[in-house]
Amino acid sequence: MQIYRSALLRFTPEGQPLYEEDGLLAVARTPDGRARVQAAGSWAALSPAYAGLPVQHWPGRLIAPGFVDLHIHYPQTDVIGAPADGLLPWLENYTFPHEQRFADAQYAAEVADFFIAELLRNGVTTALAFATSHPASVDALMGAAQRAQMRLVTGKVLQDRHSPDGVRDATEQSLLDTEALIQRWHGVDRLGYAITPRFAPTSSEAQLRGAGELAARHPDVWVQSHVAENLDEIRWVRELFPQARSYLSVYDDFGLLRERAVYAHCIHLDDADRALMRARGAAAAISPTSNLFLGSGFFDYASAREAGFAYGLASDVGAGTSFSPFHTMLAAYTVGREGQTKRGLSLAPADLWWQHTGGAAAAMGLGGVVGNLLPGCEADFVVLDPAATPLLARKTQAARNLDELLFAMIVLGDDRLIEQTVISQAK
Repeated sequence: MQIYRSALLRFTPEGQPLYEEDGLLAVARTPDGRARVQAAGSWAALSPAYAGLPVQHWPGRLIAPGFVDLHIHYPQTDVIGAPADGLLPWLENYTFPHEQRFADAQYAAEVADFFIAELLRNGVTTALAFATSHPASVDALMGAAQRAQMRLVTGKVLQDRHSPDGVRDATEQSLLDTEALIQRWHGVDRLGYAITPRFAPTSSEAQLRGAGELAARHPDVWVQSHVAENLDEIRWVRELFPQARSYLSVYDDFGLLRERAVYAHCIHLDDADRALMRARGAAAAISPTSNLFLGSGFFDYASAREAGFAYGLASDVGAGTSFSPFHTMLAAYTVGREGQTKRGLSLAPADLWWQHTGGAAAAMGLGGVVGNLLPGCEADFVVLDPAATPLLARKTQAARNLDELLFAMIVLGDDRLIEQTVISQAK
């Protein structure tokens, strides 16, 4: 049993913040060997039950759930910050040439180790990540996450057309490789597999059909791809799949829209698309720094809320410009406020935080498992120092309530806020 004392942030299952200025977090080993939250709440109310046990005390700090990154590309770690004229030129000039290098297992392993360390350094304890089309890239990332005992879901990218040599795969072999990787990694320790068509234009109908058949045979694996990010991309999809009602419905037509399906961006959806997302139980990975960087558009929070489909926040590195959840949350606030192309709204600080923790976990089908600090959750958390920089200290000390405290960290925070990242390690 481990007892922690600090200010404490957690959420109800519905996403309402629960805050204790003087909090207690009790973590215990469960029969499966995993460290899980046994109790969380007020120090005054809970501490008598744990009298005599050693206490890790973090005065002046805040314990909060580990962040969940709902969409990120590990092979684009070194593509971050590359200048581009838009999505499709960025892929052609930077992303595809770099991803060719991941055929080399040694190179893939080096990047994977750095990537996992960078996520943890920024307080991200769960991630849904793209690998490349090379099976070795999946093995490298799974191995790195396993060594860190991190919860991670990833998959081999499927792209058998409209892709250059070195990243384009062969239809039948790509599906055989995916099946083999599912058998090798899915459900091992804290790892999960995601069937991963890159996006509809780079997969043939045969590959998409095969991916849908794999998804039907393995209902507990994830599905991930991109949809409705960029207007040029949407026009391209319309030319390639003229029979489809919309870009989103291409995936639905092949059985790839369902629970545990997460689609990045979802910017240019119509009401019928949003209703389909909800009906199928699919989720959107909102990627605001990426969308602002590439000029793709603004996620419509108001319409998403009305439709009632699930969503959460994502860095989308490397079109996304930072591994830091604080940068992502600030960009999401900016995207929400934009009111020229859609209805603008101000997202509450606690809502932004929920979107990058428990809300993102729920969008993955992992609500109550990660992204929160309620009893039974895996004990992944971060220790934040609200005085990590002089300006942060000045601003957070003046905070009159939780919203002002959280928003100060969202606006002014970066990796320096993360004093420690704690993973729910097995024995």
